[in-house]
Amino acid sequence: MKFHFYIPFLTALIPLIIGFIWYNPKVFGKAWMKAADITEDKMKGANMLLIFGLTYLFSLFVSFGLMSLVIHQLSVFSILANEPGMQDPNSELMAYFNTFMAKYGNNFRTFKHGAFHGVIASVLLALPVLGINAMFERRGFKYIAINVGFWMVSFALIGGTICAFL
Repeated sequence: MKFHFYIPFLTALIPLIIGFIWYNPKVFGKAWMKAADITEDKMKGANMLLIFGLTYLFSLFVSFGLMSLVIHQLSVFSILANEPGMQDPNSELMAYFNTFMAKYGNNFRTFKHGAFHGVIASVLLALPVLGINAMFERRGFKYIAINVGFWMVSFALIGGTICAFL
């Protein structure tokens, strides 16, 4: 498995790009502002450099987190990583691992498969987290749907890209 170190850094841009479209007033922006009880006045004066910088950082966390969900071969590596001989290229264990990867290293490595796992992750992770927060914040269904929809699209694109190109 060849690791292209730059892919997670590129996929961390996806939520910024999707957010630019998703939360545009002509798409879901006006509905989101109403559901979130945010006005134009509340939006003024925000430190946008900090907001976008942290959004990128947190999106990088998402990219690295989704990596282990969408690339099944990482599970094999994580099981063997601390075993004696795994660091020795001439060991029996490393020979087994290389044989395994030669045979199965490209299984389930498509954009479609990664996007599928991204959608599953959004339902099993993003929906419960955002839904719980929204309930305690007394937000409605529309607020949850807009935000979970955004993360579902973002997770699908991040997962698909990582699975296909990493």
